[in-house]
Amino acid sequence: MSLFVTELRRLTKRRLTRLLLVLLVVGLAGVATVFAFSSHKLSPAVVAQAQAESDAQYRQAVQDWQKSVAECEAAQARGEKTEERYGPNCGRDWQPQPEMFDPKWNLPYQFDFRAEFGVFVAVFAGAVGLFAFLVGASFVGAEWSTGGMMNLLLWRPRRLSVLGTKLAAVLTTLAGVTVVLGALWTLAFWLIGTYRGTTAKVTAGVWQSVGLDGLRALALILAVGAVAFALASIGRHTAMALGVAVGLGVVSEIGVRIGTFIAGVPFGDRYVLSTYALAWFQKQWKLVDYDSCQFVQGACEPKELIVTWQQSGLLFGLGAALVLIAAFWLMRRRDVT
Repeated sequence: MSLFVTELRRLTKRRLTRLLLVLLVVGLAGVATVFAFSSHKLSPAVVAQAQAESDAQYRQAVQDWQKSVAECEAAQARGEKTEERYGPNCGRDWQPQPEMFDPKWNLPYQFDFRAEFGVFVAVFAGAVGLFAFLVGASFVGAEWSTGGMMNLLLWRPRRLSVLGTKLAAVLTTLAGVTVVLGALWTLAFWLIGTYRGTTAKVTAGVWQSVGLDGLRALALILAVGAVAFALASIGRHTAMALGVAVGLGVVSEIGVRIGTFIAGVPFGDRYVLSTYALAWFQKQWKLVDYDSCQFVQGACEPKELIVTWQQSGLLFGLGAALVLIAAFWLMRRRDVT
C-alpha cells in the first residue's frame, strides 16, 4: 500500500477528524435550518396583506394630521402661539402622502438567492476554514508529539517525501470535504430560495459567479489547512499552530487597529487581515478615510482606497508559501530524534 493511501486512511479514521466533521455538518445544517425558517415566500396573499397594512397606516396618518391641524386652528382662535408646537402654517404643508407608506416595509424577509448567496459562501468558507485549521494542525502535530513521525521516518527515511505526502493527504481530504459539503450547502440554499424565498433572475452568469466564489472558498480553505499543517510541523506540536493563530488574530484585529488609530495612519484597515479576507470574497473592499476631510470648510469627498481580490490572493498565497517553505526546510535540516 502506498504511503499516500496509508496517510489518507489514517487521517480520515482519526477520532478527532470525525468528531470535527460531525460538528461541522451539524453546525452548517443548523445555520441552514434556522435561516430557512426566517425566510418567507412572498405569495400574492402576503403582498396583499402588506398593501392593506400600508393603506391603513396611511389613512391613520392622515387622520392624525387632520386632527393636529384642527387643534392648531383652535389654539390660534384662542390667541395661543402655535408655531413652536405645530410648526409653521399649523403643519398644513406636512400632509402625509401615499408614497411615504411603501408596502415593502410591511413585507416579511424573503431570501433572494441571486443577491444574497455570496454572503453564505463566505460563511461556509469560514466554518470549513476552522475545520481545516484544526484538522491540518492536529494531524501532523500529534505525529510529532507522540513520536509517530520518528517511527515513520525509520521505516521511510525520506523526510521531505514523508512530510509532503502527509500534506497531500490533508489537502486531498479538505478538498473532498469542501466540494461535497459545498454542493450540499448550495443545494440547501437553492431549496430555501425555491420554497421559502426567490430564485428569480438566476442566469447562467449567476451560476458562473457562484462557481467562482466556490473556487475562492476552496482556495482559502486549502491555504488555511496548509498553513496550520506547516506551523504545527515547525513547532512539532498542535499548540504551535493554535498559538500563532490566536496571536496573529490579536495583533492584526486589535493591536494594528489601535496602533494605526493612535498614530493617525490613513487607511489603517489595509494592514488588517480581515480586510483582505473580505476583499477576497467580495472581489474588492473599499476603505474610506474620513479624516482626510475638513467638513467645517464645506462639502468634501473623503479619500478612498480599494483593496482587490488579486491583492488578497497575493498576500495569502505568499504567506502560505513562506510558511510551507520554512516547514520543509526545517524538516530537512533539523534533528528529528
